[in-house]
Amino acid sequence: MSSLITITETANTHLTELSKEHNKKYVRLEVKGGGCAGFKYDWSFEDNKDDNDEEMQYENFTLLVDKSSILMLAGMTIEYKKEIFGSFLQLINPNAKSECGCGESFGV
Repeated sequence: MSSLITITETANTHLTELSKEHNKKYVRLEVKGGGCAGFKYDWSFEDNKDDNDEEMQYENFTLLVDKSSILMLAGMTIEYKKEIFGSFLQLINPNAKSECGCGESFGV
């Protein structure tokens, strides 16, 4: 388990299911410029990793984070929430100084 990013048990289960559903070896989380707050989270599923990726092993899947995104994601907790109107991954980022209303983008 990685100490850079904490993934709760429910998020681990959800990301494991998605990884199997997409039939990919890795789950990728990266930060890209954009969104209403300056930066946005971008998820993808991949079979290959890049040279500048950090590989973080969790219980049932491997998370890839590129080295430029790590500084903005270190200390983050990822939770999976199920509510009456849907479900979502909640990203609790202590490095974010601001967030948009929907939680999809953030500022540092």
